[in-house]
Amino acid sequence: MRIIYSDAHERHVPKLDLVNGELGAPAEGPFRAQAVLDGVREAGVGRIEAPQDWGREYLSRIHTAAYVDFLESAWDEWAAAYGADAADALPLARVQHDMRRDRIPRSIDGKLSYFSYDIGSPIGPGTWAAALKSAHCATTAADIVAGGERAAFSLGRPGGHHAGVDYYAGYCYLAIEALAAQHLLDRGAKKVAILDVDYHHGNGPQSIFYRRGDVFYGSIHGDPSDEYPFFTGYADETGEGEGEGATLNIPLPFGTGWRAYEPALAHLTEATRRFGADALVIAMGVDTHKDDPISRFRLEVDHYPRIGAAIASLRLPTVWINGGGYDAAALKAGVPAMLAGFEGA
Repeated sequence: MRIIYSDAHERHVPKLDLVNGELGAPAEGPFRAQAVLDGVREAGVGRIEAPQDWGREYLSRIHTAAYVDFLESAWDEWAAAYGADAADALPLARVQHDMRRDRIPRSIDGKLSYFSYDIGSPIGPGTWAAALKSAHCATTAADIVAGGERAAFSLGRPGGHHAGVDYYAGYCYLAIEALAAQHLLDRGAKKVAILDVDYHHGNGPQSIFYRRGDVFYGSIHGDPSDEYPFFTGYADETGEGEGEGATLNIPLPFGTGWRAYEPALAHLTEATRRFGADALVIAMGVDTHKDDPISRFRLEVDHYPRIGAAIASLRLPTVWINGGGYDAAALKAGVPAMLAGFEGA
């Protein structure tokens, strides 16, 4: 398997994170991609190569121009307002449903508030460069699969499944899973399925494709009644219009282990078969591991090869995209285990 990796992720170094009402050390950082890189190298599950440079114009296949412009310039505007040594850029407010969305504020504080979903996704001096290169990794992996190879793994950072058309959230800035799926469609696939096995619901790809019938989005995740992102990911969300029936959410309670996870995975793969996809995009995540510091499932490392094998049973060209997981040891062992399970099957 070809593994697409860029060390540009090291430029995104969050300084602070809001956890349990307190600012502290961030759960998300460069150690995450490094742990995965070390793991795949030691396991020998693939060969590592750099992504192609896709520029930024293709981002318009998913994102609005105004959002991309904001993301590219946000740190420079923040530094101009508060100094180059300022803390991470964070929003002051959130736009509510009864407020105006037709005007983008002029100040950087207003822009951050306009384009963000939460207050826990910091922007620093290297965030844009890292996010863009992460998107290049995902698109390169999709291009490899569209060219006829069975699978490729995008080892980028930051992740993407919480980013929407015009907002960032959940440590995600560009919707890299959606960009990969769209690239597969642009290269000739008629239908694509995004399977999300990250602990948190992927509000980004769901919202982007919710009214489209050419992309299936299916997710197993922590119940949003109790878990981030709280306002999306419920079982009754099944798509709208042409997309009716092309969304499947399987929310599970805190403490879920393999006994409950395995039938949910079988349900997800069977629904994918019925959809009739030509290719898969996998939003990975080993934040389902019992040792993850911010998640509440109870999977073990030896469960991840079984997830990989279940995905392999679909017998479809597959783009793997690095996602959640905030325990270094679980990342190092779990990601290559999932890929090995897929390759071995």
